[in-house]
Amino acid sequence: MATYFDPKAWSPLRAVDLGMDLGKRLFDQSWLDQWTAFTTAWLDPVVDFGAGTVTALMPDVLMTLLSEGILSQFGGQEVNATFLGHDMRATLHTLKVRRRGAHFQSKIVVTGLHWNEHPIEELTVIAHGVRLIPGAPTKIRSAQLDLRGVIGIDALTHWINTWQPDWQLTPAPGGMVLAQHRRRRLRALATAEVIDNVLTITLHRANWWGIRMPRRAVRLQPIPLTDLPNYARITRAQRVGDYVHFEADLPGLTGSFELAQIRDAIVAGTTLIVF
Repeated sequence: MATYFDPKAWSPLRAVDLGMDLGKRLFDQSWLDQWTAFTTAWLDPVVDFGAGTVTALMPDVLMTLLSEGILSQFGGQEVNATFLGHDMRATLHTLKVRRRGAHFQSKIVVTGLHWNEHPIEELTVIAHGVRLIPGAPTKIRSAQLDLRGVIGIDALTHWINTWQPDWQLTPAPGGMVLAQHRRRRLRALATAEVIDNVLTITLHRANWWGIRMPRRAVRLQPIPLTDLPNYARITRAQRVGDYVHFEADLPGLTGSFELAQIRDAIVAGTTLIVF
C-alpha cells in the first residue's frame, strides 16, 4: 500500500501547524547523524559493507528527510528558490511524497507565488514518476507534472501583453476584456478562452475613432501560448470574477540539487533553496 511520508494532513492549514515534537525530532543530533550517514551512503555506497541492501532504501529515506525537513522549517513561510533557472518566491503550505511502484509522486501547494516576477495567487503541483539518481549533485527526474492554480485577471492580461505586439488587453466589467490596438484607433470588448494552449478572443463590440464597426471588420488572431516555462501546456482556464482558474501540464524534466546545501538550508533555516 502506498503511504505518504509527510506526517501532516493533506490540508495546507494543518500542514503549517508543524508541532514541537516533529521539530525536535528533525533537528536533534540523531536526525543530523542520520542525514550525514544516509548522505554518505547515497553518494559513496562503496564505503559501507552490504551497500546493495542499504542503497535500496536510500530514495525512501532521502525523500522522507527532505519532505519532513523542508516543510518543518519552511512551512507557512516565504521561500526564495531557483528552479530550473527560474527565480521563484512563494509561501509553502504542503509538501508530500509517497512511493508509487518503482517511483515517487510528490505534491506541493504554495500561495503568493512570483515566478520570474509574474504573480500567481495559488499553485498546486503534482509530480508523477519521480526518481532520484545518485551523484554530486543528485539528479531528480519526473515523468510529468500536473499544475492547478489561480491567477488574478490583471496579472494574466499583463503577462499576455508581453507575448503579442498588436493588442493591449485590460480587464473590463461583466467578465469582458477590453482590447485596444497599439497602432490603430481600434477598441473592442471581447471574451477570451483557452483551448488546446491557444488563447481565442471573441469580439462582442468594436469601434474605430468612436464609430461602431461590424464585428466581421475587426479580427483578433488567436494567440498561441508558446512562451510558458518549460513547454507547459494549459489544458483548461476559466474566469471566476477577478481570477482565472487554470490547469496545465508539463512534460518530463530533470533537475539537480546538492544534498549538503539542502541540509544546511534546513538546519539553518535560510530562505534560499536551489534546485
